[in-house]
Amino acid sequence: MSPLVGIAAAGATIALVAVLVVSHAGGAAPNTPTLLAPSDVAALAKGRAAPGASGASGIQTTVLMGDPTAAGPYTIALRVPAHTIIAAQTHRDATSAVVVSGTWWFGYGPVNVPTGLRALPPGSFYTVPAGAAHFARTGSKPVLVYVTGSGPTDTQYVAPASAPTTGH
Repeated sequence: MSPLVGIAAAGATIALVAVLVVSHAGGAAPNTPTLLAPSDVAALAKGRAAPGASGASGIQTTVLMGDPTAAGPYTIALRVPAHTIIAAQTHRDATSAVVVSGTWWFGYGPVNVPTGLRALPPGSFYTVPAGAAHFARTGSKPVLVYVTGSGPTDTQYVAPASAPTTGH
């Protein structure tokens, strides 16, 4: 083997180790290759709420990439317990999302009403334009949703009195 091939192989090994270290650290930089298996995501730190999440009781967020509080792309895993109702809210950034598990009942508008909800089973995709009011609910099972946007993000409730009093 030529010395150049050996150096290239060593460089590739170092790069792979760097990717794995970053992927286990969570919140990888947007331009950093990141590989996260479900077990890797499960091992990342969980928070009660992150910017761009509703702050409703029991919701956990995990930053998978980037920083939702800073300029630039980010992705968060949003874990929502069963029987959760999320009031109408807006965010300053546009987002897209994929339902990973559970059935996410989601709708657009200024008030969370059952007639405005659509059932989104695993594999569903949706978008929320910047400033668009939207709301959600879960049924008898928890939901996992991956949300991607370009921060910084925030959460503003359409009716401020409906905002959770903690974790927001």
